[in-house]
Order: sequence, then structure tokens, then C-alpha cells
Amino acid sequence: MKSSSDRTEPVLLAMHIGGRWVDGRSGQRTTVMSPATGGPVAVAPCGVREDAREALAAAKEAQSTWGRTSVAERTRLCRRIADLIQQRAEALARWITLEQGKPLHAEAQAEVQNAALWFRLAAEYAMALETPLIPVENPHKRAFTLLQPRGVYAIITPWNFPLGIPSQLISAALVMGNSFVWVPAPTTPTCAVKLMECLVEAPLPPGVANLVLGPGPVVGDEIAGHEATDAVAFVGSSATGRTVAARAAGKPQLLELGGNGPTVVLADADLNLAIPRILAGCTRNAGQVCSATGRILIHRSLQEPLAERLSEAMRRIRVGDPFEPQTHMGPLHNERTVRTVEEHLADASARGARIVYGGHRLQGLPTPLYFLPAVVADVPAESRLHLEETFGPVAALIPFDDEADVLRLAQASPYGHTAAIFTRDVARAFRLAECLRVGLVNINDNSFPGDPRVPRGGASGTISGLGRRGGKYTLLEMADLKTVVLDVGGTDRSR
Repeated sequence: MKSSSDRTEPVLLAMHIGGRWVDGRSGQRTTVMSPATGGPVAVAPCGVREDAREALAAAKEAQSTWGRTSVAERTRLCRRIADLIQQRAEALARWITLEQGKPLHAEAQAEVQNAALWFRLAAEYAMALETPLIPVENPHKRAFTLLQPRGVYAIITPWNFPLGIPSQLISAALVMGNSFVWVPAPTTPTCAVKLMECLVEAPLPPGVANLVLGPGPVVGDEIAGHEATDAVAFVGSSATGRTVAARAAGKPQLLELGGNGPTVVLADADLNLAIPRILAGCTRNAGQVCSATGRILIHRSLQEPLAERLSEAMRRIRVGDPFEPQTHMGPLHNERTVRTVEEHLADASARGARIVYGGHRLQGLPTPLYFLPAVVADVPAESRLHLEETFGPVAALIPFDDEADVLRLAQASPYGHTAAIFTRDVARAFRLAECLRVGLVNINDNSFPGDPRVPRGGASGTISGLGRRGGKYTLLEMADLKTVVLDVGGTDRSR
């Protein structure tokens, strides 16, 4: 492999607490391995609860001053951070590929640009946010609202977008006047450190931005539940999200959790349009996305042509060295993820599903994490591929006969993050979109949210989380709305 992948000595990482780079109190370290090369990427400190508490104390102390800075000053710093990210774009993209595994040219470079965009959008929206003067009954009173910082944020982020997701949450927290303690996924700490270096160089005042590395059940648990934490933002699995929510009970929470489609392909769908978009939604980041296009509800009359043509398109997906320009899909991130995909495929096969293409590990590559994407037909409604989040590159085709079938199958899974509908009938598409219990529906596109300005998040009654992120909505989630009522005086004081 090329360039960064040829690195033989792992980098030595540190945490950032109270304006200083520190090794952590325990002195223990862990070696981070690359899913792409199998070699060591970094040696990271293994944080403990005392490190998290120290970071929270630093954030608390800094908050009193940071929360009073002007919006203009905070937006200036966000733009400066965006500039620094773009100046280091090539190196940052290579770190993402080496440590997370996604293809450098096809995906990692775009993630870096999106990370910079999040900081620019936060600055743009913060300067445009307005709150209303509210009409009230008493003619002598005026009621208006203010957006104010919530205080110290606990930010906990996953490994699938190690630069993009943290950048969105951190930029919103900062521009709304919050200090924070950030715990990234323990398998992608180098990406976190490289982003933190941009924040430090901006420069942010000491204690405003704190980075604690270590296992989530230790340091993540500490910052979620600690009394010094005022609010929590978490992106990750539904199972972990439930734990975080319980620990943070009573605090404002932004939780973006798991997803499982569905993508609905109606009988009148344009397959020439649907197939490349479904393919992209299924294989992006090797399917390791909560909004991946995996669970495909397909009209029975279209199942065979879709399976055949999607398999043909899937054969052109090049899986391999993620540093090569021609590569479409790199390895899955870890062994646990691969095993889940294998278990879901085995379960579907045992229940009568047909693996039309792929669905196995590739041999002769640096790690056993490279996986050939799969097309699976006749997937039973009771299978794990249909009901659970697979988090891998699998297109699972579940046939249906009528619209009642669509709604029954769609609601069978407990997830409710995103969905997609392919049809030529606009009225039918809108009717279905209103009925699907998800936070976002794309019509005639795959299930990815797409534009960073649109809100996304879990629907009520599902296990996909609460709150919204995207555009101005992330900022609004990270501020308190305060109402002020002013008595302006007058002769009639009876009301």
C-alpha cells in the first residue's frame, strides 16, 4: 500500500485537557491497528474516569468566560478551524483511510471537505439565527426569546465517520457558546487528535475543547453521567445509546442511533434510476452507515430483474487497497462488524433466502476484513437481515405484493432513521412518505440524507434516537431557549 500505509512506526498520541496535551493518569496505553494494512497506526493513552473528571472540571471553568464571548468571535474561530482542516486535507484523508479503512479517493477526501463545511455552516447559521418577539395579551408587556449556551457538553462519537460526525457536533457546540469534553471511538483516536490539533491552533481558549481517549464504558460513561455535564450529544449504536440516555437522564440529549432502511421499490419504479443509487447506498463506507440502503422492499414483479441487474452492477465494485484510486470499497472496520454481517447472511440463508451474489470475505488481502458485497433475494420478513441493523454491504431484497404489505414490512423493524421510495407516482410517494415512521424520506434516491443542511434523526417510537442534526437544527439542539418578559409600564395595571 502507498504513502501513509507504508508507515512502520505508530504515532504516539496524547489527550488534550485544560489546554495541555497529557498522557493520562493511568499511564496505560493501547495500540491501534489498521483495518486496511493490519499494521499498527498509533499508540494511544487509555483514559480512566479521573481523566474524564479533570476534563469536565476544565470545561466547567472555561465555560463561564466562553459562554459570554460574542457570536461573531465564535464564528470567526469556526471559520479559522475550517481553514486549518482544508490546509491539512491530504494528511487528514490519509489518516481516515489508514485508521478507519474507507477508500482515500472515493470517500475519505470528501469526508475531510465535509468536516470543514460543518464548521463553515455552523458559522453561517449562527449569524443568521433569529428569535421572535411574541405577542401577549397584556399591552404593557413584551415577551421575547434568547438562545443561550447550555454549558458543558459531553460529545461521544463513532468510528464510521471519525472526522465528519465530530466536526458537525463540535462546530455546533462551539458556535452556540458551549465548552465540551469529547470522547471519540477508541479505534479511531488518531483522527480525533488530528482534528483537535486544528482546534488548538485556531486557537480556542484553554479548557473550551477537551479530548479524552479511552474505552467508552469508562470515559464515555463518566462524561455522560457526571454532574458537571450539562448536556450530551451521542452518535452510535442503539444499544449504546440506551446506556448513554440512562446515564444522562434529566439532561438535554441529542442521540442519533442505528437505522435499518427501508428502501421501497414500487412496481412502477425506474430501475435505470434506482439501481445505481441503491448500489451507492449499499456500498458507501462498506455499508457501515446508519442510513445505509440495505433493507429493500421490492414489488414481487421486480425482484428478479432488480436482483440480476444489481448483481451485475455489484460485480464492478472494486474491493481492495483503499489507497488505490480505482478502489470503490475498502475493508470493514473490525472483526465484530464482519461477523455480524456473516451471521445475518447465514440466518437469512437458513430461512430460505438466496444469496445471488457475493457475501463472503476476500482472500489474499492484508487483513481478513475485506468483504465482497452481497445481493440477497427472497429475504423472509422474520430474518435478521430484515429486522436488525446489519451495518455491512448487503442489499437484502424483501418482496411485497401491495401497499398494505409495504407498510406492514416497513414498520416490522424497530428502527426509524431514514427511508427511500422509488416510484413514478408522486402522489403515491408522498402518501407513503407520510406513513413511514422515520425521520427522513428520500424519493427517487437512496436512503442517505444527502445535503448537510437538511435535518435527520430518529422518529418517535423507534430506537433510532431523538433530536435532529443537520444545518441549523444541530445548533438549535445545542442551545437553551430562554423567554424574557418585560413590563414596559403604562396607566392600566389591571392585567
